[in-house]
Amino acid sequence: MKNPIRTAALSLVRSSAWTKASRWIRSTERWTELEYEFDGSYVRAEVVAYFGDPVSKFYQLEQWIPVLEELNRKHNVVIVLRRPSALLKARESTKLPLALKRRFDPLHSFYRANDFKLALYVNNGMTNFQSLGYAPLVHVHVNHGESDKLSMVSNQAKAYDKVFVAGQAAVDRHRKALLDFDFSKLVRVGRPQLDVQRPSELSESTARTVMYAPTWEGENESNNYTSVDRFGPKIVETMLGLDNTRLIYKPHPRVETSKTPDMLVANERILELIYRANESIADEELQHQVLMQGEVLAMFNAVDALITDVSSVGLDFLYLRPDKPLILTDRRNDLQTLNSEAPISRATPVINDTTALTLNALVAEALDNDTSAEIRSQLRTYYFGDGSRATSTQQFFDAITALIDQRTLDLTSYHDSGSSAESAE
Repeated sequence: MKNPIRTAALSLVRSSAWTKASRWIRSTERWTELEYEFDGSYVRAEVVAYFGDPVSKFYQLEQWIPVLEELNRKHNVVIVLRRPSALLKARESTKLPLALKRRFDPLHSFYRANDFKLALYVNNGMTNFQSLGYAPLVHVHVNHGESDKLSMVSNQAKAYDKVFVAGQAAVDRHRKALLDFDFSKLVRVGRPQLDVQRPSELSESTARTVMYAPTWEGENESNNYTSVDRFGPKIVETMLGLDNTRLIYKPHPRVETSKTPDMLVANERILELIYRANESIADEELQHQVLMQGEVLAMFNAVDALITDVSSVGLDFLYLRPDKPLILTDRRNDLQTLNSEAPISRATPVINDTTALTLNALVAEALDNDTSAEIRSQLRTYYFGDGSRATSTQQFFDAITALIDQRTLDLTSYHDSGSSAESAE
């Protein structure tokens, strides 16, 4: 006769609920171990690089890591993370000190126990406001790129002590978008990430190399600038039909993980077109490439022209390769608005519903008869300021040093009576 208690117990431990609970318990134990391992007890730093999001958004911090490593030579830096998944990725990406603070109280205790002077924020993640509650720090928003996307300007900018921006274009962007904002908070520092010398991730070719680097669909329709679902297959088909031309398909990392049906279908069609075209190209040097991951900035040296959307990629290419043709897309088919919101579009051919009908001619003209180099050079100054490569890094370091020196002076007469911030946990 079966033991009913044993039968019930076996049924429980074999259930999906028990499996999920066991995994949760094991994960919790693992995360607790990581908190002990990366508690930051022996950190001696002046600068906190704060990142509160999971690994899916780690690319926002990742592009700053080489700059932070260089900054660390002058002002010691610690990276503070709130999510274990991001901590694990950061551990693979840098030798900078890391601290994992999953909850509010340990985060503020960590701040109070150290002599940090300044905190950097690479996005507007919700947990930023838990960190902003610590008054003795200078809180500086640096963002994770320079683009004309709507998301580049947020009313949340008001919460930071300073907002580092690339150049005049970003200043104008803030003036158009914000009310009751103290514009003295804006500090122009160029784009130091673009000063980093990166080993090339794209092989040279005897064929002309054109990169198609679309962005993802954004968090909502207002921030949707992608061309993948609207023009992607048509663009790729056109490029594959050009003589002596190698296509590099390098979409935003989140295109690959999109949950939007139209994006999935279009991306699969693009991949199919490229793989099929390569079947008839024996020479690997001339074959088209699909690069779903990798550092796009490390590929630009081998790129002769870029087709992209309104995003940081196009402006980065403008900074690094102003002498090379650039083509933008406009999914909204509103050239007047595009020219107003993305000034770079005034110096580029634009792919929209109308021009897509004669895409072959548009692309051929842009690649074979580029007449916009001079105006692109002017726009490079408008977006990033004067100066050659490495200028931005020095401006960034000088701004950091000035803020730290001022905060050190301010703290001599400051009494920290504790935090009034709420955890919202």
